[in-house]
Amino acid sequence: MEIVRPLRFVDDALEILDQTLLPAQEVWLRLTRPEQVIEAIQMLRVRGAPAIGVAGAFALVLAAGDAHAVRTAAPAVAAARPTAVNLSWAVERMLRVLEHAPEGDPRTALLEEAHNIRAEDEAACRAIGRHGAPLLEGRAGVMTHCNAGSLATAGYGTALGIIYAAVERGAALTVYANETRPLLQGARLTAWELQRAGVPG
Repeated sequence: MEIVRPLRFVDDALEILDQTLLPAQEVWLRLTRPEQVIEAIQMLRVRGAPAIGVAGAFALVLAAGDAHAVRTAAPAVAAARPTAVNLSWAVERMLRVLEHAPEGDPRTALLEEAHNIRAEDEAACRAIGRHGAPLLEGRAGVMTHCNAGSLATAGYGTALGIIYAAVERGAALTVYANETRPLLQGARLTAWELQRAGVPG
């Protein structure tokens, strides 16, 4: 089963899968400045509260020339999507790490924390999947709304993670993906994601 991870930090840059172009094009954007991450969040190139929170954490890593630069960037990053509670939470967590990081070079500590936030999110998604999968035993079909899969998280997904875990345990499910707000992310993104994972839909 191929589970898509919508963002990765490689060679001092945050790379994100541009979700506005799916399913027609699979384009990875290379972001090297906090302003680029903010724009990606605002334009729904990265979306889903967990994924947005991870992106925000890495945005502060990109700002980390010194502690002052991180503190200056933090409010704009947190304001990029006020409804995504994971974003303000991740920014606050990164600022707490900054308080104990070396003043002249906080980047190493911030990068480690951003990776921790990413890893913890994926671990939480997999735990949701493990606990929810038994609920789908004996079921033939599941209807989903919006996109709550790996594209909306650091990887694996919340509600869709339950479907992935059930399929990994041998369930034969057909998934009916719907929802149309604001960019058809349920039918468009969930269907693409399921196809990549090999789950019938």
